Amino acid sequence: MSEAIVRVSEVVKKYRKGREAVAVLHGLSLEIERGEFCALMGPSGSGKTTLLNLIGGLDSPDSGQIHVADERIDQLSARALARWRSNHVGFIFQFYNLMPVLTALRNVELPLLLKKMSAKERRQRAMTALEIVGLSDRARHLPRELSGGQEQRVAIARAIVSDPDVLLADEPTGDLDRDTANEILDLLSTLNRRQGKTILMVTHDPVAAERAGRIVRLDKGSISADAEAA
Repeated sequence: MSEAIVRVSEVVKKYRKGREAVAVLHGLSLEIERGEFCALMGPSGSGKTTLLNLIGGLDSPDSGQIHVADERIDQLSARALARWRSNHVGFIFQFYNLMPVLTALRNVELPLLLKKMSAKERRQRAMTALEIVGLSDRARHLPRELSGGQEQRVAIARAIVSDPDVLLADEPTGDLDRDTANEILDLLSTLNRRQGKTILMVTHDPVAAERAGRIVRLDKGSISADAEAA
């Protein structure tokens, strides 16, 4: 029997634009099964990144419910939500968001600073994550000493170092050339298949979307299509 690790129920999200309230999501409902690799597609302004941020606890809905990893996160306080995020969600962004003055190893360690563990254990966990993404030999390099693809691998290592339940990727290949993008997609597919990571990926790239097992299309804040990838 399938198990939904993400359940979004009748979610409405609005933003203020001057005096006007603009609805971005209109009573949207979505379930993602544990171990699923799902791509979110749709035109700019369709609500893809808003939905991703809501599922990751970076934003809160105006109404509706969001359950992720057996927790109703829309009811959590800001402090409880920060603690929940550190344990359950890994984020991968288009522009990497690495700290330029820190080595790859130190960048990967950052999420572990919120956990009660020794410096030695943090380093060991970070090195293991870098090994998984094939960059253990770049552990002492600064971001400026890495290629774009290597920077994204470091960002993925940082996302998985806490062994999260869900990986949320917002255009993870959007700043990369085709060959490098394919390498990153290979890595995400491997994390999904071999480690059972649940991945929700926002992308405009149909080639990237085809790597997912399921493609959900949004349009004007609602789901317009939901089907298994070809």
